[in-house]
Amino acid sequence: MLLNTDPRLDAFAGTIVDWQKRHGRHHLPWQGTRDPYKIWLSEIMLQQTQVATVIGYYERFLSRFPDIASLAAASQEDVMPYWAGLGYYARARNLHRCAQVLCRDWGGAFPESSADIATLPGIGRSTAAAIAAFAHGERSPIMDGNVKRVFTRYFGIEGVTSERVTEQLLWRTAEAALADADAALDMAAYTQGLMDLGSQRCTRSSPDCPLCPLQAHCYAHAHSRQGELPAPRKKKASPERQCKMLILASSDAILLEQRPPSGIWGGLWSLPEYEDERALATACSNWGLSPEEARKMAGLVHVFSHFRLHIEPWYLRAGAPVVAEPAPGQAWIPINELSATALPAPVKKILDGLYCLTGR
Repeated sequence: MLLNTDPRLDAFAGTIVDWQKRHGRHHLPWQGTRDPYKIWLSEIMLQQTQVATVIGYYERFLSRFPDIASLAAASQEDVMPYWAGLGYYARARNLHRCAQVLCRDWGGAFPESSADIATLPGIGRSTAAAIAAFAHGERSPIMDGNVKRVFTRYFGIEGVTSERVTEQLLWRTAEAALADADAALDMAAYTQGLMDLGSQRCTRSSPDCPLCPLQAHCYAHAHSRQGELPAPRKKKASPERQCKMLILASSDAILLEQRPPSGIWGGLWSLPEYEDERALATACSNWGLSPEEARKMAGLVHVFSHFRLHIEPWYLRAGAPVVAEPAPGQAWIPINELSATALPAPVKKILDGLYCLTGR
């Protein structure tokens, strides 16, 4: 329910633009461009990932794939090493597939309207609007997590933002804010300003209300409800899962297996994984090696969005080069190539502890 009876919609967008031009971010590597490809890449990378983490990945990715055509022409195996460590790997698969669709159906270029952009793989309404706003100045609202926080607090919108009724109200409010804004509104500054305000001032905890340009008419500030809005989702207990991972070393290589294209760590190279010690011992025996020689290492916990995975690594080194052929989907990867291999973050952490990948 919308509680703010005097939201001053006519001044809302203009206030955001004025603030962004004076206090917002202006030096991020994807700013100052109207190239939809570069804007799209940054928007996808920034989903569920902090700006500081994205910058390095963004620059390396662009260096290897400078345009839509080069990304579309690459194989998924070429793409994944440049995403490894960012998480949410479906984003990378959709990025690659979208580039191929653009080359096949759109002449290798992005369509201009957000409605058309939203039909592409992996691009939702808000991301499509951001691309169209930054690249072409299209007057379409965005609604990501930071923006939802700004709108719920300023306009006094109750309800869990992921629920359909609340989300629809948020979109209607965002559309109304643009409808009442000046016809000459700078859409790039407005769109960036909403993102900046949510990440720099209207933060999840300890919002900086004294320096917020919306403070004077903010419902949450007036009613001291910053800690209550947006309404929190009911927390569910995170399931716990266990697995054993085998680090099988032979000469100057270790055995890795490629994960299926979809699902957790889709398409990445990981350590062979087993449910229990019996399955792990059987795998060692199949290689003609003694399971008793395997050494258990310090475990770690990796937190996914929907469960926690307890990883127990086991190290086993063959006394001589293993000549048996790996199973389908497995390969011996030279240790000096691991740093360039598309590894899941926890696997890279395990191997880095053994082989100092970051120092190679």
